[in-house]
Amino acid sequence: MTITAWVAALIFLVMFALISTEKLTNAVAAAAGAALCIICGIIKQESVYTSINWDVILLLLNMMIIVNITKTTGIFQFLAVKTAKVAKGSPIAILILLSILTAFISAFLDNVTTILIIAPVAITIAAELAVSPLPFLICLAISSNIGGTATLIGDPPNIMIATAGNLSFGSFITHVALLIIVILAVFCLLATALFRKQLAVSEEKKARIMKLNEKEFLKDPTLLRESLFILLLTIVGFFFNRLLGVDESTIAMCGAALMMLCYGKRGIGEIFKEVEWTTIIFFCGLFILVGALVDQGIIALCSQELISITNDNFESATVLILWVSGIFSAFLDNIPYTATMIPLIEGFGTGADASAIQPLWWALSLGACLGGNGTLIGASANVIVASLAQKAGWRLRFIEFTKYGLLITAINLLICTAYLVLKYFV
Repeated sequence: MTITAWVAALIFLVMFALISTEKLTNAVAAAAGAALCIICGIIKQESVYTSINWDVILLLLNMMIIVNITKTTGIFQFLAVKTAKVAKGSPIAILILLSILTAFISAFLDNVTTILIIAPVAITIAAELAVSPLPFLICLAISSNIGGTATLIGDPPNIMIATAGNLSFGSFITHVALLIIVILAVFCLLATALFRKQLAVSEEKKARIMKLNEKEFLKDPTLLRESLFILLLTIVGFFFNRLLGVDESTIAMCGAALMMLCYGKRGIGEIFKEVEWTTIIFFCGLFILVGALVDQGIIALCSQELISITNDNFESATVLILWVSGIFSAFLDNIPYTATMIPLIEGFGTGADASAIQPLWWALSLGACLGGNGTLIGASANVIVASLAQKAGWRLRFIEFTKYGLLITAINLLICTAYLVLKYFV
């Protein structure tokens, strides 16, 4: 590697260390690292803008506006109390119920959208039960990443992999969905064991929840009807975005514009204040940092080494791609990593038939998507829940999320290893 490449790697590692030790906030560390890369000429000026995934940024911004306006109607408090009453006021039952719901929705919608809709419900439930919302938020982030792995449209890397490997929506259902159901079931058991003590509440608090009238939380019926209609319209748009020929970010922008028109003169400035601007800045900085690594060929070099050490053995390559993808995706954005790996896998499979190379595609998909649970910066959903927690007055520390995330990721990858080896090589 060149000296510039080593400097790029050093800046990224320092940024990661500052975030993990909480010496600086996510946004400040990422912005400072990105600025250093630009000033030092590590990333080309034209690459600064192209390295930022503006679809993700615009999707985040516009969905935050939609959710913040919808929140003013009290619908999230209504859903929180309703969910709690279905679960008989048991925090663990609520945790499992919300995790399953989140995973299911994330299989068809963007993970960020799902978290922005479900997380406020979890925070409200925690407040009513007088417990920390952090176990709920950690589980929501993890379950959204698990659920997003199940389908072709659940996570951006899957769309990229499906296009390169000529894989259909049905292929993901056949080869991945059942595995994800098993992983989700194991996660629910783990979550119960990990968080049961933290979520212990008295029967008195459970009874208090059961006495609440969820309808009392609803307000502004006109705005409620309008916001729910626009939210539903936006979600339907996400399902048919390919048919419509527009990106999800464009659909979210249209939904946000309609929502702001309906909100009218109620005080739109307050809604903009509620936007998680620190999260937006963090993602811009992180995209630039990863773009610098891509520009310097660091990710490509690592990927090539990964392929070369397997000696053209498909079984070894499958297991190695799974684990290395999982590790990389815990620290790097999985979209540029996946983009780098795709041509290498295509090259690895030169001369082989489609069925021989298929396990490599599934290994890349499972590793890139599930690996995001490894650390607090591993996936967009993780960053969002940390930001929402802080907004609610709770601090989700990097170490706290990571100690659960790494354990769950390791178990998930072990399950995936057994599945891939048994299904394709035994």
